[in-house]
Amino acid sequence: MENLGPTLTILLTLVRIVLVMTIALLSVPVMVWVERKVSGHIQNRHGPLYVGPIGTLQPFADALKLLLKEDITPANVDKTLYYLAPLMAFVPALMTFSVIPFGPWLKIADVNIGVVLILSVSSLGIYGLVMAGWSSNNKYALLGSLRSSAQMISYEIALGLSVIGVLMHSRSLSLVQIVQRQAETTWFVIPQFLGFVLFTVAAFAETNRLPFDLPEAEQELVAGYHVEYSSMKFAMFFMSEYVAMLSQACVLTVLFLGGWLPFPIIGPLVEGLLPAVVVEWVMPLFWFFLKVGGFMFFYVWVRWTFPRLRYDQLMALGWKVLLPLALFNVFLTGFIRLSL
Repeated sequence: MENLGPTLTILLTLVRIVLVMTIALLSVPVMVWVERKVSGHIQNRHGPLYVGPIGTLQPFADALKLLLKEDITPANVDKTLYYLAPLMAFVPALMTFSVIPFGPWLKIADVNIGVVLILSVSSLGIYGLVMAGWSSNNKYALLGSLRSSAQMISYEIALGLSVIGVLMHSRSLSLVQIVQRQAETTWFVIPQFLGFVLFTVAAFAETNRLPFDLPEAEQELVAGYHVEYSSMKFAMFFMSEYVAMLSQACVLTVLFLGGWLPFPIIGPLVEGLLPAVVVEWVMPLFWFFLKVGGFMFFYVWVRWTFPRLRYDQLMALGWKVLLPLALFNVFLTGFIRLSL
């Protein structure tokens, strides 16, 4: 039995890794379909209809198209950085899921510096974009990568400062303990509503989503940093954006919306009608992904509702609005915590 303990622990960890990575990777085709359908309805269209029931197989047709497209490598590129760039964009987005708790039983690891790890790892994705622009031997790609580096560095500061108020309330850097603290008190979106808004805006900029998609800006930069990429190398940039979106949505849910905790009033009523085993094993995941799904829909809705900002407006918003508000939120939260 003594030898069985470590073996079971390793097996359970491997199962959790497979489950979490499957969830992260399957989110890409699901979000491609959701984005097309939601954007279609917003624009008074139907979206995909004919490839599978209500177009559900359209993402797989897109993946097949990318697999069959010719993989072109331009002349005079820095091949080492050129091939490494898509991985550098994709892997950090995937690594953040190593410490995100989807439920009390579905998490790969609970480390006591989970928040710091996520902020550190997610910031590495910028290297993939810069490497892509630099190695492509294309001025438009280089301009796109420079825009992306300036934008993401600017908004990472506001993103990091926006979570400090949550850390003050929870007194922990562990994502699991942050959720448990919200179970004892209240969801942190209530005392940290300003931090919640700042995190949401910065998350849009960090994932290069409209109205903050200046690194791509097709009308200005011929698709930006990935203009020289084709086939599956381009698909990896595409996948990294959706995986990063899911990652940010999960982090926001954990920090501000109670993680896997049920909705107040409604949650206990629903769970009171269900068997105990369902409440313990299924409902935490249901509440978690319901919140994440709502934020992912918000991502799509914003993209097809608001126009793109000019670059000077984007930088002014980051440095002149979000950064001062984030600092104000830190000082206000510290003052309130000291006064209690």
